[in-house]
Amino acid sequence: MPDIPLLTPELLAPAKDLETGIAAFNCGADAVYVGAARFGAREAAGNSLLDIERLAAYAHRYFGKVYAAVNTILRDDEMEAAVELCHELHRAGVDGLILQDVGLLECGLPPLPLIASTQMHNHTPERVAFLEKVGFARAILARELDLEQIGEIRATTTIALEVFIHGALCVCMSGQCTLSYAMGGRSGNRGQCAQPCRRGYSLEDAQGKTMVSQRHLLSLRDLNLTPHLGDLLAAGVSSFKIEGRLKNKAYVMNVVGHYRQAIDRILSAQGGSKASSGTITLGFVPNPDKTFNRGYTSYFLTGRGAEVASPDSPKHVGEPLGRVTALGRDSFTLDAPAPLHSGDGITFYDRDHQLEGSTVNGVQGKTVFPQKLDGLAAGTRVFRNHDHAFAKQIAQSRPTRKIAIALELRETSDGLALEATDEDGVRAEAALACEKIAADKPEGAQASIVQQLSKLGDTEFSATSITIHWATPLHLPPAQVNALRRSLAEALRAARAQARPKQERLLSPNHTPFPVAKLSYLANVLNQKAAAFYRRHGVSEIEPAAESGLDLAGRTVMTARFCLKYELGHCPRRNGKEFTTESTESTEGDGVRILDPRILSSPSVSALSVLSVVKIQIPGPPEPWFLVDDEGRRLRLRFHCEQRHCVMEVVYT
Repeated sequence: MPDIPLLTPELLAPAKDLETGIAAFNCGADAVYVGAARFGAREAAGNSLLDIERLAAYAHRYFGKVYAAVNTILRDDEMEAAVELCHELHRAGVDGLILQDVGLLECGLPPLPLIASTQMHNHTPERVAFLEKVGFARAILARELDLEQIGEIRATTTIALEVFIHGALCVCMSGQCTLSYAMGGRSGNRGQCAQPCRRGYSLEDAQGKTMVSQRHLLSLRDLNLTPHLGDLLAAGVSSFKIEGRLKNKAYVMNVVGHYRQAIDRILSAQGGSKASSGTITLGFVPNPDKTFNRGYTSYFLTGRGAEVASPDSPKHVGEPLGRVTALGRDSFTLDAPAPLHSGDGITFYDRDHQLEGSTVNGVQGKTVFPQKLDGLAAGTRVFRNHDHAFAKQIAQSRPTRKIAIALELRETSDGLALEATDEDGVRAEAALACEKIAADKPEGAQASIVQQLSKLGDTEFSATSITIHWATPLHLPPAQVNALRRSLAEALRAARAQARPKQERLLSPNHTPFPVAKLSYLANVLNQKAAAFYRRHGVSEIEPAAESGLDLAGRTVMTARFCLKYELGHCPRRNGKEFTTESTESTEGDGVRILDPRILSSPSVSALSVLSVVKIQIPGPPEPWFLVDDEGRRLRLRFHCEQRHCVMEVVYT
C-alpha cells in the first residue's frame, strides 16, 4: 500500500430514512446523504424536513455531517419550489447540497457548500476545474474513472473529491443515460429510472445471427474498493461514498461497519485523523459478502481487465457453497460439508438458466433439506444468499458511538466544579454549591464518586479518566453527583455545538468559460435558468434535454466504458495489442480469440460451459451488433475503439 498524505478521509453513507441514518452514524459513518421529499435522484428515498432536522442534530453531536440530494434536473415550473426546498434544508441543519441542475446557481440559494452530483458527468480535469471556479466545494467523480484519471483531476484542482467505493454500478456514464426515458418515459435524471440495464437481452450481429441469447448483458457487478482505499487517498480523494439510498438498515450497518474498520486500519498504520468524533462498538463482525451484492468488482480503477459483468442475474446470488452430487426425496447432497443452518436462503440456476431459490429446513453434514427441490439437478452449483444467523446478529446488535472525555472534579470556595475535556479538545464545566462534609470512609467515598461520575451510558460521552482534587474526601449524596454529571453533559453538548466545524459558501457569479461551446441533449438542460447559466459561461449552442420531449430515435441513449466487444473477446486493443480485423495477431498468440467465460459460461448448464472454451477466428461477427429485449425492441451498439479510454454507445432505434 502506498504512503498516503495526512488526511481526514470521510466515510459517507446512504440513508433512506432517519432510522437508517442514525444507524449509519452509530456504525462509524462520518457523514450521510439523504433525499428530501422532492427533487432527489432516488424518488423512492424521500424524507420529511422534520426527519432530516432530527438526523442533522444527531450527526452534529459527533461533528458528523448530513448532505441533502436535490439532484434531479428541473422544469421551469419547479425552480421556485426547488429553491425554497434548499432554504428549508438549510434551516433544517444540513451541511451541504448535492446538485445536478446548474439552473439553481442562477437563483438565490442558501449559503451552503455545493456538491456537484456525479450526474453532472464529472470526468475530466477541465470540467471539475470549472465546477470549482463557479462555486462548488466538492465534486462527486464519475464511477468509471481510473486512478490515473483521478490523479490528473487532483493535480489541476483543489476542490474536494468524492468517490464511490461500494455498491451498485450504473453501466452508463452518470448523467449520460436516457435509456429508461426512451423506453418507457421514466427518466433517471428525474429520479425515476426503471433500470432497463438490469433486463435480459439477446445479442445479434448485423446478419441477425444470435451471438448470445437472453442474458443480462448490461448488468454489472457491484463495486467494492476495499483493497484500494489507500491508493485513492494517495490520489487525493477525501470522501469515500457508499451507494445505496434504497438499501435497508442492515445493509447500511454491515457495509459502513466494514469500511469504518478498513479506514481506521489505514489511519493507524499511515497517520491521519478521523473526520468525526467517537469510538464505535459494533456488536457484530461486518462482512459485505453477507448482504446484497451481484458479485464484486474494482471496475476500471486500475484499468480495464477486472471482472465487471454480472450477466447471469441482476439479483443477489450469494456465497458459493458447492455442487450437488446427489438428490434425495426431500434433500440434496453437496460435494463439501455445508455451512448452512435452518432459515438460511439458497439459490441456484435451473436447466433454463433461471435463478431459483429456497429456504433451508435442516442440514446434516453434506445433506441439505430445503423447502423445495424444483430445478435442482446433479452438478448444479448452490449458493447462500441469506445467512439467517448473521442477519439475526445484526438485528440484535446495538452499535454505540462514544466521545472520549477526561473528567476533573475539584473543590471550589462554595462546593465543587466538574470539568470535561473531550477528544476534540472542547471543554465545559458545571458547578455544584454544597456543604462540605468529610466522609466517614474516605476510600469508599472516593470510589463511590468515581462510580457515579462514570455513569454516562445514556449520553454520547464516555469517561476515559477521572481525576479528583480535594483536601479530604467528601460525603456527597448520589443525587447531587448525578445532577452535577447531567449538568456537565448538557454544558459539554452546548460547547461542542459552538465548536463544531462549519462551512459556508457565498456564491459569486462569474464568467469562467465552460470547457466546450456547444452542448447536446446529454448536458441535461431542461430549464431557462440552466440555459442562462451556460450562456453566461460562453456556451453558444444548447440543445434541450431529452426530457423536454426530444425524439430519441437514432440517438445515443447510453455511453459506457463497459464494452461487450471487449467482454466477448473481440476487442482490437485487448491487453494493449493493436491490430485490425484482417490481422492474424492475437492476444492468445495463435491467431484466435477466446470467448470470455464471464459472459458465456453458466454455473449449471454444461452446454454453455463448453462455449467458454470455444475459439473464434478473427474477424469477429459483422457489425453493427444489436441488443434485443424480450419485447423485440432493438438497440444498436456502436464502438469507439480509437479513443484513449474506448467506449460503447447504445443507440435507440
